[in-house]
Amino acid sequence: MIFSSNYNILLILSSVLLLSVSETSSVSILDNFFQCLSSYSQRSVPFSAFCSQKNTSFSSVLQSSAQNLRYLKPSVSKPEFIFTPSDESQVQASVICSKELGIHLRVRSGGHDYEGLSYASEIETPFIIVDLAKLRSITVSIDDNSAWVQAGATNGELYYRIAEKSKIHGFPAGLCSSLGIGGHITGGAYGTMMRKYGLGADNVIDARIIDVTGRVLDRASMGEDLFWAIRGGGGASFGIILSWKIRLVPVPTTVTVFTVSRTLEQNGTKLLHKWQQVADKVDENLFIRVIIQVTGTGKQKTITTSYNALFLGSVQRLLQVTQDSFPELGLTRKDCIETSWIKSVLYIAGYPINTPPEILLQGKSLFKNYFKAKSDFVKEPIPETALECLWKKLMEEDSPLMILNPYGGMMSKISESEIAFPHRKGTLFMIQYLTLWEDVNEDETKHMEWIRRLYNYMGPYVSMFPRGAYVNYRDLDLGMNKKNETSFIKASAWGFRYFKDNFERLVKVKTIVDPDNFFRHEQSIPPLPIESEPEYCVA
Repeated sequence: MIFSSNYNILLILSSVLLLSVSETSSVSILDNFFQCLSSYSQRSVPFSAFCSQKNTSFSSVLQSSAQNLRYLKPSVSKPEFIFTPSDESQVQASVICSKELGIHLRVRSGGHDYEGLSYASEIETPFIIVDLAKLRSITVSIDDNSAWVQAGATNGELYYRIAEKSKIHGFPAGLCSSLGIGGHITGGAYGTMMRKYGLGADNVIDARIIDVTGRVLDRASMGEDLFWAIRGGGGASFGIILSWKIRLVPVPTTVTVFTVSRTLEQNGTKLLHKWQQVADKVDENLFIRVIIQVTGTGKQKTITTSYNALFLGSVQRLLQVTQDSFPELGLTRKDCIETSWIKSVLYIAGYPINTPPEILLQGKSLFKNYFKAKSDFVKEPIPETALECLWKKLMEEDSPLMILNPYGGMMSKISESEIAFPHRKGTLFMIQYLTLWEDVNEDETKHMEWIRRLYNYMGPYVSMFPRGAYVNYRDLDLGMNKKNETSFIKASAWGFRYFKDNFERLVKVKTIVDPDNFFRHEQSIPPLPIESEPEYCVA
């Protein structure tokens, strides 16, 4: 009887073990990682810093900063756990332990990667997320016109802390206030002051990064090649950005903003055609982007073009500039709002003009959608006939959006090879295409097919050889690495679109600093095989 009882107990235990084999696997990964981390971290790591799939809060933590809801659907692979370090040594330890244990690692600073690469993986499981949300310290030094900002801080937090210290300083980075500064700058970081001061990445003077060995490097110790690569060469290929030292730029005490909208019935097509001819040539203090949407329903359905702008100066001066260079816009005094630079940030981000700047400290996005995006760079004005056909294509989709951002000014004065971001002189404007939807049960395929058709249609009117794309508007349609398989030839499909000839130098830097390709994702920079030359594709 004793033997029989023990035997039954063993059977029950065996059944439990078999039923929980997947959970046990996940737990063992977490346990091993936790033990390893505790041995390498300079401070004790609380278990509360980890959130596994078994935690009731897992979904909320995963979704906390994820921007594209397409990558939160049940069918998309999820991380084994999310680790939220509280200091640099814990980030160092996470790299060392991931490498030692053979665990694939993704890094999230703001969760705005358009294809969800900071919190999802299409090519490799299991994986974990190192979430930098607690590393958001900002130290502003007005005396030397600089600031150190940790990777987990948002654009909005940085702007607020600068304005808190000075009304005549700013920083020329993104228009969206909830972008994580860590990843944002790695792609370039354009904003409303790009025509005056260039990109955010153009105004970085130092950085702290963790390399594949777990070392913390600054500009002096990483060397100029790696420092060049991380400014515009895309995120998560070379290491983990801990913080940036940025150069502050002067802003006037009074700036002016406006939004003027015109429909097709209000001569919208001709006005946009004119904008294309002047947007890159107007006073570099003026940034006028165009937001294109379908508005109205039924017979009232039309295209609306909204001219959304920041001018670094008074309304009186702005009216003189627009009268001289873009009188067709018909800008009047009542269209304009004089305000401070920090309040212009809120206005451009979509907040009502009287919103208190403190809302920027929340670091939250105004919009979360299911979406797909693409991008282009335009070197010659798109003909009116092509625009008229474009309007018809936009009318076919439920919720399409196009945003045109002007170049010129400082963007034309900086060399294509100064940093890894290459899209400079000769570019009139950049296009961002989006299709958005809100229902998880909606047919994703029709939206994806629509935006691909639109992209194909636009081919003859945009940059060619290569057809350029902006790496921060990540597009996996351009190609993907495969698990344990990367090559210069395959990565060239997107590499030269994002980086033009700078792609070759990025590959060389990658080969030196991460030859085993530890830092990798669907569109990471590939290393070359050891003692191998690039395989050039002859057209």
